[in-house]
Order: sequence, then C-alpha cells, then structure tokens
Amino acid sequence: MAAPLVLVVLVAVTIRAILFRSSLAAFISERVEVVSPLNSWKRVVEGMSLLDLDVSPYSGDLFHETPLIVYLFHFLVDYSEIVFMITDALTAVALYLAVQDYNKVLFKQQKLYLELNKYAARAHELLRVPTEMYYIPLKVALFYLLNPYTVLSCVAKSTCAINNAIIAFFILATVKGSPLLSAVFLSLATYQSLYPVTLFPAALLYLLQREFIPVKMSSSGFWILTFQYTSLYLGCLTILICHSFFLLNSWDFIHSVYGFILSVPDLTPNIGLFWYFFAEMFAHFSLFFVCVFQINVFFYTVPLSIKLKEHPVFLMFIQIAIISIFKSYPTVGDVALYMALLPMWSHLSRYSAGV
Repeated sequence: MAAPLVLVVLVAVTIRAILFRSSLAAFISERVEVVSPLNSWKRVVEGMSLLDLDVSPYSGDLFHETPLIVYLFHFLVDYSEIVFMITDALTAVALYLAVQDYNKVLFKQQKLYLELNKYAARAHELLRVPTEMYYIPLKVALFYLLNPYTVLSCVAKSTCAINNAIIAFFILATVKGSPLLSAVFLSLATYQSLYPVTLFPAALLYLLQREFIPVKMSSSGFWILTFQYTSLYLGCLTILICHSFFLLNSWDFIHSVYGFILSVPDLTPNIGLFWYFFAEMFAHFSLFFVCVFQINVFFYTVPLSIKLKEHPVFLMFIQIAIISIFKSYPTVGDVALYMALLPMWSHLSRYSAGV
C-alpha cells in the first residue's frame, strides 16, 4: 500500500504547489471560512515583524498565536509554503499509520471475542473483515490530502494545518501504545489551541485497554498508568508554558492566546456559532452566554467517555468533531480532520440512512 500512498501525496503536493503560484492564493487567504483571527498567516507575519523590532508580538490586539509558532516561522518564513505542504503530507501519513495499526488491533480483538463467543448474534453483521479493512488507511489519507477544505487551509497557510498535524501524531502515538509520545503531542495540541484537552480521557482509556485487555486489569495497574499519563501530560504542558515565558520574558501570551479563545472578543464572521449569536446580544448578558457556549465543548466529555468507554478511538473521533463544531473560532481546516476519519466507520453508514 506504500505506492498508492506516495502517489496520493505527490498529487496532493502538486495541487497545492499550483494553487500557491496562482492568483487564487491571495483570495483564499482572505476568506473567513478558511482563516480566523487565531490562525491567519497575515497575523503570524505581523507577529514576526514586531519580534524583529524587539517589540512583544502580544503588545497589541492583533497576534493571537502561540510563542512557539512565531519563533518557528521566524526561521522558516522563507520556506513557509514548503512547510505547510510537508505538514499536510505528514498529517496524512500519521493518520494512515494510526488507522493501519488500529485495524490490526481491532481485528485481533474481534478474533479473540469470536473465540470467546462474546458477540451477540445480531452483532456479527457489524464485524470487520480483513479485505474491507485493508483499504481504509489509504482512504483516510486520501480523504485528508484531497479534501478541498485541507487544500484551502494549506494554500491560505492557516496554522490550523499545524494543529491538525499535532493531533494526527497524537492519535498515532496513542494507537501505538506510547504514553510518553501521546502525552507530549496532546500537550502540544492543548498548548496550541486549548480545546484538545478534551481528548485526554479517550487517550487514557485506549492506553488502559491496550495495556490490560484481554488481561484482567488490576486496581494498582490502573492507577499507576493513569498517574503516569496524567503526570506526563501536565509536565509537558507546564514545560511548554514556561518555555514560552522564557522566550518572551512575559506572561502576556496567556491572555492574548487563551484569554482570546475563551472570551471571544473578535466577532468577525466565521463558520462557527459564536460570532452571530454575540453580535446580536446585549453586552450585559455576554459573559453568561460566553461561559455557556464554552462549556458546550467540555460538557460532553464525561458522558461520552462513560458511554463510549469500550470504544476510545471512536470517542476520540467524536471529540474532534465536537471541537470543530463548538470551538470559538473554527475554520474549514478543523472540519477536514474529522472528515478524514469517516472511512473508519463506514460499516456504520447503514444506520445513518434515516438520520
């Protein structure tokens, strides 16, 4: 399957290279569906310009990206187009490998449960067969790389593409069963856009099940792994925050990045729910409804984790979809990530016919 994947990557890179050289690039980079105040390339360039003048990028109300992003592109600005194309390719490869490994684990689990006769009679029609699962990783990579939403985000040089790459590597590390790398990438995703913290329960559930199933889980083993993963995640996140402080010698980025995400002061139109609702609202009620809207993203995490505790990868997919719907400044790039994972659940499509 390596040759088809390489072909898809080459086609995707060619499409992006052509669009970068076309007159459409400037038009796409201005579309509010593709970029937001959080991930606009123009604002990143503005932040780099301020940095070159020894002025804090967060001194005004224009730049809302994380310090590591502005310092990363400070060195790579001349190769930004290549960086974004490589980022998309790496995201697709990470998703491909993650789905491939997950399918292997799922097939082994299915085989074991069939031998133990744990499936109900009507559940057999939902079981996956190897021939069906063989092409799913390639479909996922194809759905990501050739999705117009992904292409538009790349051509606009939206930093959403970088966040998608981090989440893709987080999924890969989790499926591979690496608590350290999973915690590192999840902390990077949280540092970048805050909302991926809701993926923590899904990752922990998957790691616990991979470690202890089919072996009976001991109470001590459960708490040791939970403590280990939580400590790694919080430790990495703390290091990232502190490193950002040492880069700038200031905590201004906390308010400019995370405060901006949570308080939603910029009501520029986008594909989300916030801007229209708050543009029509009296300022007196805005704080209450901002809290209500923000809670929406986090509220579903606990009930979904309880309901889908035996299906942590599906839980991860649902949480990514919820983030893209309810985050304060969504773009089409956020939608592209969860759309790419749809082929994993194609066997469930028969139940969505009446929806």
